[in-house]
This record gives sequence, C-alpha cells and structure tokens, in this order.
Amino acid sequence: MPRQCDICQSARAIIRRPKTGQRICKECFFYVFETEVHHTIVDNRLFNRGARIGIGASGGKDSTVLAYVMKTLNQRYDYGLELFLLSVDEGISGYRDDSLETVKRNQKQYELPLKIVSYEQLYGWSMDSIVEAVGRKNNCTFCGVFRRQALDRGALMLDLDHIVTGHNADDVAETILMNVLRGDIPRLGRCTEIATVGDGYIGRSKPFKYAYEKEIVMYAYLKRLDYFSTECTYSPNAYRGYARQYLKDLESVRPSAIIDIIHAGEAMKVAETVQLPKLTSCSRCGYISSNAVCKACVLLEGLERGIPKMGISKQSSQAVAVDAQPVCRGKTVEPVHFDQLREQALEIRRLRKQTTAVPSDSIACPELCAESMCACTEDGCS
Repeated sequence: MPRQCDICQSARAIIRRPKTGQRICKECFFYVFETEVHHTIVDNRLFNRGARIGIGASGGKDSTVLAYVMKTLNQRYDYGLELFLLSVDEGISGYRDDSLETVKRNQKQYELPLKIVSYEQLYGWSMDSIVEAVGRKNNCTFCGVFRRQALDRGALMLDLDHIVTGHNADDVAETILMNVLRGDIPRLGRCTEIATVGDGYIGRSKPFKYAYEKEIVMYAYLKRLDYFSTECTYSPNAYRGYARQYLKDLESVRPSAIIDIIHAGEAMKVAETVQLPKLTSCSRCGYISSNAVCKACVLLEGLERGIPKMGISKQSSQAVAVDAQPVCRGKTVEPVHFDQLREQALEIRRLRKQTTAVPSDSIACPELCAESMCACTEDGCS
C-alpha cells in the first residue's frame, strides 16, 4: 500500500530524505528543501539587501540548483539582491568547454548576467598545459588555488559584494576529514565556517552547507533542471576522492554521519596556545596570503621556471618567499594586481551609487516570511 507523505498526510510519498528519514511527496520536498536553504541564509545573515551576489556557476548539479534556488528565494522573500552568474574556464578540453555550454543555457533560462574568466586569460596557462607540465598527481592543487583567486578576480571585475558557491554538506564533511587526516590545524579551524572573506574585500558563503548531495541531485532531477554531470577529466586521482569514498561508506551505515561530522567540526576549537599564521597581502599580486608571496604566485613561478613542484612542498614555498620579484618570462601572464582591481571596482561602485540609493539592512526572516507556512513558524516543515 502506498505510504502517505509524513508532512501533508495527503499526497503519496515518493522520497525518503537521507538527512531525516522522512517519507515525503514531491511538493513537500521542494518546499522543505527551499525553506531550509532560506533559513540558512537568514539565520546566518549572509547578505545585505541590495547586495550584488555572484553565483559560482560550473554547470554541475550543485551550482545549477544553487542558481535556481537563489533566484526563487530572492523573488519569493524579496531579498532585494542583484544576482550574477560567475564562471571560471580552467581550460580542460572535453570537460569545461562542454559544461560552460550548460552555463550559457542556464543564463538564458534564469535570465541572469554571466561573466566568464579563464586561466589562460588571467595566468597564461590552461589546466591542460599545466597537467602536461606537472602530470596528474598534484594538478588539483594548481586548479584549486587558481580557481579560488580567479573567482575573486571575476567578482572584482563585476564589482560584486559577495560570492556564493554550491559546496554542500558532503563537501564540507569531506573537507573536515581531509584536514583531520592531514593535521592541518589552520584549515580545520575555518573549514566549517559558512561565510568567509575571500580577498579581504568580497565575502563568500555556502548556502548549501547543510544540504545533502543526494537531496540536491533529487531536486535537480524532479525539477528537470539542465545541468552537466560528467566528472572532471583530471579528478580521479585527487586526494578528496578517498575522503569522499570513506564518507559514502560511513553514510551507508549511518545516514546522519555527514551532518554529525559537520557539527563535530563546528564544535572543535583551536587551542589558544596554537600559533596560527597571520594573514597579510601578497607582495606580488596583492591577494590575501599567510606568506610574503601567495600560493598562486609561487605555483606560477614554478611553472615558468620549469620547476612545477615548486610550491607543493613547504620548503620550496619558503624559498620563494624570500625573493619577492616575480619571474614572468615566456608563457606566464603577470596577473593584474588586486589593488588595481579593487580601485576599479570602487570606481564602478561610486558611479553606480550616484544614480541609485540602496538600503543596507541585513535580510531578516520576520520581515520576509509572508507565507503562512514559513518554516520559521511552529507549523513549518523545518
């Protein structure tokens, strides 16, 4: 006999939520998923009204669902946000070029402005050329460092206030496990934060921090969203893959393992006696860094000198930090200094504010939840 939805008690249940074990119908699943993301946003006060928000768009399921949900919630609860799609072209033939076609379709479907920045444009190197130089063992290190900085560069070009990424609960739990296994205390202390400051100027947050990957996939499937599902060509050998498989094994035995790991990570406190690195600005490009020269500049110099593993080990990173003069001869493009990008962004903002006046109140739930079934009430589905 078909089981009724645990929430509405009328429609047929077609989904069992991995996170709670609830059996619910399709419409209740949509409602619960969206309102949980809404409460993640308002409870953590991620945005101010009138803010310009860049959605990190890769064409994959997470970023596609994020773009759809952000637009839906912005309209439903009147956040008053300006939304943009921001994509990074790493230069991976047969993968990123195809996924960017999905992003371009999403742009038309969601009617949002799109900005694409590329490694080739910013650094003079594509991931294909980097892998050719370094092999497939440490290539994800290059991609992660360059992508993070590329997003901040693209955000400054658009004069954004904030970037949201599609990192979900599984991603956060994997990162906690990786940092525990590596003994990386500085990263372990901040990897559970839902909001951070990227380059010291632009905020960054994870609205899907508590959303399970399985539920994101179900949402995309049931909403019939257009997304790209092929795995990156260079990712099978990534260290994260081992943490991911271990997490999946845990989840099969204990479905709440993912959220339990996140809560455990949030409860961890770094002892006051532990000396954490102090953040400063890179002497070459101006990006936020814990060393005199940031990781991206060290990796670029290693590529240019024909020593691609420079920056992978701590010894080589420290050796480069002594020499603050960039080496840019040949393939590498010397990145535009972040101070220059910030000045350009401030000028764009100044000109825009001359024509518009925007209130800066933080988004607060009581002002926005006009619906009778809002999850912030006792009758909600949170």
